[in-house]
Formats: sequence, C-alpha cells, structure tokens
Amino acid sequence: MKKSNVILPPQTIGIIGGGQLGRMMTMAAKTMGYNVAVLDPTENCPTAQVADHHIQAKYDDLLAIQQLTKMCDVVTYEFENVDLHAAAYIEQQGKLPQGAYALQVTQNRQQEKQLIQRLQLPVPHFYIVENIAQCEEAMKQISFPAVIKTCRGGYDGKGQIKLTSLADSQLAIDFVNKHGHCIVEEWLSFDKEISVVFTRSQAGQITFFPIAENEHREHILYKTNAPAIISENVQEKAFEAARILAENMDVVGTFAIEMFVCGEDIYINEMAPRPHNSGHYTIEACNVSQFAQHIRAICGLPLIEVELLQPAYMVNILGEDLERILHIVPHLSSGFLHLYGKEEPKQKRKMGHMTFIGQSAEQLQQQLRPLQEAIQ
Repeated sequence: MKKSNVILPPQTIGIIGGGQLGRMMTMAAKTMGYNVAVLDPTENCPTAQVADHHIQAKYDDLLAIQQLTKMCDVVTYEFENVDLHAAAYIEQQGKLPQGAYALQVTQNRQQEKQLIQRLQLPVPHFYIVENIAQCEEAMKQISFPAVIKTCRGGYDGKGQIKLTSLADSQLAIDFVNKHGHCIVEEWLSFDKEISVVFTRSQAGQITFFPIAENEHREHILYKTNAPAIISENVQEKAFEAARILAENMDVVGTFAIEMFVCGEDIYINEMAPRPHNSGHYTIEACNVSQFAQHIRAICGLPLIEVELLQPAYMVNILGEDLERILHIVPHLSSGFLHLYGKEEPKQKRKMGHMTFIGQSAEQLQQQLRPLQEAIQ
C-alpha cells in the first residue's frame, strides 16, 4: 500500500479545465477550506467564477502548465482530453496523484476497449479500423446494427454514426476517410444503461456511490435515477468489474464507468477518469458528493463511507430549455437548481441541472412533472 501525500487546507488545488465539473469540484474544495487555481482558455469560465486564481491559457500551453504546477500543491482535471505531455510533467513533479495512465487509456477508445478485453471483462464486439480495407472487412464481420466512432474525442453523440445494415458501408468508409483511426462496434439491444461512479484513494480504498440508471435523448444524458432498478446479481457484477479496472489502472479520485445491462449480464461501454454527469445527484442525495470525495482522494484524505440519504432524479438543463425552466422555478416547491454560469444558452449545451429527492418513485415523479412539461 503506497503512502498518501496529504494536502491540507488552505493549500492550493489546481484544476485543468474550467467547465461545470471543475466548478463543482471547486465549490466542494472551497467548502473544505482549500484555495483553488484553474487553467482554462476562456475568460470568466464557470470554474473561474468560483476559484481563487485563473490562468487563462490553452490546455497544452506547457508554460502555463508549469505555472499552474508551481503555484499548486496538487493538480487534478475535469475532462479526459488533457495533453499527455502536460500530465506527464505534472506527474513527474509529484503533483498529479491520478497519474497520466488513466488519461492515456480513456483518451483512446482502442486502448480502452483492449484493456477491458485483456482483463476479460464483458465488452461489445469491436474492430479497429484505420483504412478502407480494414473498414470493409469489419463491415463483413460485425453484426448489425453497429456504430462507428472516432477513437479519440467525441461526446454527447458527436463523432459517431449508427450503421443499420451492410448497405451503410459507404457511410462507414466516408467516416474513416474523414477521421482515420476509428472503432466499429456492435450496437447492443440493452435493457438499460447504468453508471458506476466510485472514488479510489491513493492508499487503494474504494467507495461506491449507488448505481444510477441513465436515460438519453438524442445521445445526450437527459435524466439519471438513483438507485438504479437492477438485481443484486447485476449490481455485484458491475461493482466487481469496476473494482478490477480501478485496481489495474491504479485509479485515484472519482471515476465513472457506463455499462449496458442485458438481462442479468453487463457490458462495459465507456469510462471517464473524473466526476461524471450521472453522479451529480450525489450532491443532495448522499452524505458525501462525488466532488467532495474526489477532493478527499487527491488530497490524500481517507474516504467517507457512502450512504444514500434519499432516492433521487437528476435532469440536465439544456440551452433550448433554460428560459422555460427558469419561468417555472418560482412555482416549484421542490428540486435543487444548479446553473453553471455559462454565458450563452446554446442548443444542446448543458447549462445546468436539477435534482429531486424523495422517499418513493411516485413522489419523485410528482416533483418532476412540472419540469418535464416545461421541457416538452
């Protein structure tokens, strides 16, 4: 068991990335008494609004990374597409307890899938393609429907196309011509998607948040229910798969794994080496949030045993719905509103979320109804 490097308030935590996840990390850290510095190229980004210091620079600006590292006692990140050279530099300075390896794996779908496969964990069938010949062969071998994705980048449905039959081969070939390194993956008919959000300390302690069930609309997370309605068998399989991955990757901090549930089987879909949208419910519904637990982990503090205080629904607020939702807020006697401080409410842009907690699904559904009507 390795020794934890303990960082105590009011020492300074650095965050690469200034979006909503960094903002909520910062708010948790400030509550505990830490100072926070953020590196982000955008003026007045969501995290900068609540942090103590803002280094306004690009994420791959190594001079800015050096400045952040020098002024901070520990560094973390709010998204996985951190420049690996920057991550390696911070790790060499002894200030990135999460390390660069988890970033390296989760930045690249090929590495991610091959790691899952090597650990003999369940994953949908896939083929890595880098040219037309490999793409044509994959289309002959894969079961339809299927999906082709870029191996790097892409989120909320971006960087992927669904393939319904062999007749879509030209779509796949055009996609490979445009993007190069891609993955062709079996499209599973699943019963539900779940998120396993957990935190692992530097000493190897793991705490799991209640497994959540996700509902997407147009590839964007719309609603998360916690706890998910799954069997004890599925829950045990999901926790064990997450534990194997966490220990193999030497994860530190809060980490999320999305999985498909097919009957009593699970299949691992994607991983995120950071707090996750589907874990936002933990702020109100648990005795410790995914963000506070993350801060404890990277600062070398022991983790708090997680308890679900009440079942919860979390709903994302997108740009096109923001005005209607704000119109009904004065009439709501339940629900916790979180807005991220983004200046422009763009279409499909996540502007905030609302969390509802209650004793039963019926009570939660009743609380949620006015919000659903406003969105629809």
